[in-house]
Amino acid sequence: MSEYLPIWIGLIIFLAIAWKMGAHTTVLNALDARADRISAELAEAKRLREEAEAIATEYRKRQQAAEQEARDIVAAAKTEAERLAAEGKAKIEDFVARRTAMAETKIAQAEAQAIADVRAAAADVATAAAGTVLADLAKGAAGEKFIASGIAEVKARLN
Repeated sequence: MSEYLPIWIGLIIFLAIAWKMGAHTTVLNALDARADRISAELAEAKRLREEAEAIATEYRKRQQAAEQEARDIVAAAKTEAERLAAEGKAKIEDFVARRTAMAETKIAQAEAQAIADVRAAAADVATAAAGTVLADLAKGAAGEKFIASGIAEVKARLN
């Protein structure tokens, strides 16, 4: 151990001089400053992390709100499409019903006209046939008697 004695003595003298010069306060101040800087960096990191978490939470809320809005828009569009389809179907059914009614009315009018035409033709034929029969009956003595009885009957009804 005697061989290390000069080293120990030199170390003690060095430490005494360093102590006297205030090296210990400089070292302590440097360590305190470093500790303060590290503490400030940790606080800043913590603040940034909390801020990032708040931003992430806000974006999640916005994403959920956007997804809900998208679902609402799709539901509204689907409802509107169903309403328009029902409305279109009702309009088509109404159109078909009106067209059917118009066709039925035209058919009924055509039937009525056809019946009237047939009656008119039948009346014309009956009148012509009656004229022919009466012309045949009015010929000769029997015809004069027939005409005289007809005139008498008309006089009787008028009086």
